[in-house]
Amino acid sequence: MNPGRGGTVDAPARGRGARSGRRRARELALQGVYQWLLSGEDTGAIEAQLIESPGFERVDRAHFSELLHGAIREADRLHASMEPHLDRDLRQLSPVEHAALLIGCYELLRHLEIPYRVVINEAVELSKSFGGTEGYRYVNGVLDKVAARLRTAEIGAR
Repeated sequence: MNPGRGGTVDAPARGRGARSGRRRARELALQGVYQWLLSGEDTGAIEAQLIESPGFERVDRAHFSELLHGAIREADRLHASMEPHLDRDLRQLSPVEHAALLIGCYELLRHLEIPYRVVINEAVELSKSFGGTEGYRYVNGVLDKVAARLRTAEIGAR
C-alpha cells in the first residue's frame, strides 16, 4: 500500500513477468474497491483516476469496469454471502482482504464462465501481491466456502 498517493495500491515491487489483461483488470479493480472502502468516493471518479494509470491500455477494460462497479454496487449482497464464513466483523478486515473478497465473491456470483478455482486463485494472488503476510490464506478460506454455496453444481461435477 502507498497511502501517500490517496490510498492507492501500487504494483507489486517483485518482478512477475507479463500479466494478462484480466489480471491487470483485477489489480486495478482491487485498487478502486480499496479506495472506495477507505474514502467512500464516487465510483465514477475512482474509475476516471484509475484509467489514467500507466499501462492502462493493456487492461481488459470491460472486465475492470464491471468488477469495479459491480463489486461496489452489489457490496451488500456480496457481504451477505461472505459474512457467515468470516471469523470477525467486516470492519475488522484489512481493506486489501476486504476488496479481494468483494471482487472474488462478485466473480463467483456473476461470472459463471470463469471456473471457481480460477476466481479463488486470482483473489489469492491479489492478496499475496498487495496484502499482509498471511491475508491470502484468509481470503482463500472464505472464498472456498462461498464457492461451495454459490457454485454447488460446478463443484459437484468435479
